[in-house]
Amino acid sequence: MRRALNSHLLRHPRQTSNHQARRHFLSTLACALASAALPKMALSQQNAGPYPNRPVRIIVPATPGGTSDIFARAIAQKLQEAFGKPVIVEYKAGAGTNIGSDYVAKAAPDGYTLLINGITLATNPSLYANMPFNPAKDFAPIIEVAEMLNVVTVHPGIAANSLKELVELIKKDPGKFNYGTPGAGSSGHLSGELLALKTGVKITHVAYQGNAQATTDHLGGTLQMGFVNLPVALQFVKNGKLKALAVTSAKRSSLLPDVPTVAEALGIADYELTGWFGLLAPARTPPEIVARLQEETSRALKDPALVETIRVAGGEVVGGSSSQFDARMKRDTERLTEVLRLSGAAVK
Repeated sequence: MRRALNSHLLRHPRQTSNHQARRHFLSTLACALASAALPKMALSQQNAGPYPNRPVRIIVPATPGGTSDIFARAIAQKLQEAFGKPVIVEYKAGAGTNIGSDYVAKAAPDGYTLLINGITLATNPSLYANMPFNPAKDFAPIIEVAEMLNVVTVHPGIAANSLKELVELIKKDPGKFNYGTPGAGSSGHLSGELLALKTGVKITHVAYQGNAQATTDHLGGTLQMGFVNLPVALQFVKNGKLKALAVTSAKRSSLLPDVPTVAEALGIADYELTGWFGLLAPARTPPEIVARLQEETSRALKDPALVETIRVAGGEVVGGSSSQFDARMKRDTERLTEVLRLSGAAVK
């Protein structure tokens, strides 16, 4: 021990100074690294609590006031009540819902950024040459919220009081009849393409930037026919400004019980097309978070007030499991890809 002490005392003064400086440097570095780690540790502790422990966002890939917005706000209110945390609706519109969808696809898979979107997830891969995301791979489906039917309508000046009569008129004068929708890939567009395929008629699709101008042109007769969302069609059918010839769903609507389905009106067995809206998270979101969101949204969809909100907006509550929604998306993607390819509307 004395030898070790003497050895220390006999060191050259410069060696002792260097040794102390080195110890000071290492101590300072350790403190700096510890300080830098504190924010990360705090963030880790913040995220380590039970989900959710901070606000959740639902992204609507369309402009405010539309169907997806109505559904998103109704669900956000119920989830906020269940979570005890803010659930905020944000809008990222553009490119046929691709901008908002891409934003969510690339968000952190932690359950704090969600998407509400519809049938465009199944159709956009056929309509856009360079999709910025893959709907089949980049999302974790949570639950199908609602589905919506369209009404086949004509302007009162068209001499057809049934869908069969309308088809006969179109065949006599091919190319004269056109219809407008909020955009390519919308359920109205697909309803028209499917009718053309099943009957062999030639009708022209006109893509608008939203429903407003398309409805105005249909009411004015510029568009002879339409495949109009039920709530929009209902008001004009009741006041006689449009004639309802059929609905595109598999069964009749309780709101238009005297209007047949397309399958009934034409005597065909395989015509059915309804739009849908569902809630999704980024892929790789932990299964337990997806399960919690599915459970709480499913419970919300049983609330009479929310059911009525969706019904007034023209939808029918669906609900169900995440796997059922995933299966619906895959089924419609396959089926509608073929419809768009055969119609010539697909880009590839």
